[in-house]
Amino acid sequence: MEVILLQRVAKLGQIGEIVRVKDGFARNFLLPSGKALRATKDNKTRFDSMKSQLEARNLELKAEATKVGEKLAGTEVVLVRQAGETGQLYGSVSTRDIAEALTAAGFTVSRSQVVLNQPIKTIGLHDVPVSLHPEVEVIVHANVARSPDEAVRQSRGEDLSVRRDEEDEEAFEDVADETEASDETEEG
Repeated sequence: MEVILLQRVAKLGQIGEIVRVKDGFARNFLLPSGKALRATKDNKTRFDSMKSQLEARNLELKAEATKVGEKLAGTEVVLVRQAGETGQLYGSVSTRDIAEALTAAGFTVSRSQVVLNQPIKTIGLHDVPVSLHPEVEVIVHANVARSPDEAVRQSRGEDLSVRRDEEDEEAFEDVADETEASDETEEG
């Protein structure tokens, strides 16, 4: 089916382009969401008359999204979840969880704006793209941890997904002490 795009659609085209898409994609997504019109003669003339209005509205929305994006870019949200010793989450962090955390932080973000190719299933710092407008995308940081204390440690750069036993800790401290002692003898 051929459609006229009423707004920019990622990986498809810009405003005003006539593109060929699968019938189901047009019927189930593009047409109901108001992102496109069927490419008929009547709709082509109707689009030509409203093209300037659509472009002006798009510029306004883009400017607004850019202002919000400047504030939102680099924001870190902490998500506390239960996880195993290796850092594997018992559940997962989805777009809804990130959208709710951003809303709690004072931003208006819907879950459809959060772009996750797959759910987050491990603790750690994760960069998550948020699409505020088809032409404006910012990155927020999702800090997934077992507790608020771990979230603070992760923010400082510690890797908590690797678990050290007490024996490993002692061996690590012994190696550190030996390294310091050898450094002191080389200097002296």
